[in-house]
Amino acid sequence: MSRVKRGVTAHARHKKILDLAKGSVGRAKCCYRTARQRVEKNMQYAYRDRRVRKRDFRALWIQRINAAVRMHGLTYSQFMHGLKLSGIDLDRKVLADLAVREAADIKTLVDTAQSALQKSA
Repeated sequence: MSRVKRGVTAHARHKKILDLAKGSVGRAKCCYRTARQRVEKNMQYAYRDRRVRKRDFRALWIQRINAAVRMHGLTYSQFMHGLKLSGIDLDRKVLADLAVREAADIKTLVDTAQSALQKSA
């Protein structure tokens, strides 16, 4: 039986890991053993942070909406409650975009929310 040389597959496997570790610092980008550890940890961070990113963006949108709405004399929670009462279904991403780019549209929405709050009270 002939001998099997595994240099090609080992080299390919090492190269794959070293390519994934390309942005690392020090030995973690050039030594296979440390690069493999670094890549495994990076994959854990990436998995976790794909979920954290959603939380961070939602918090950012809420802060932007709150800042825009407070300029018109309403708090975030009152504004969202007023929108719900008036039947306006806009998500926070769209509202935050409006808050940053279209101040007049936010003023209209705030007036709508205030009138709905006054009707319910």
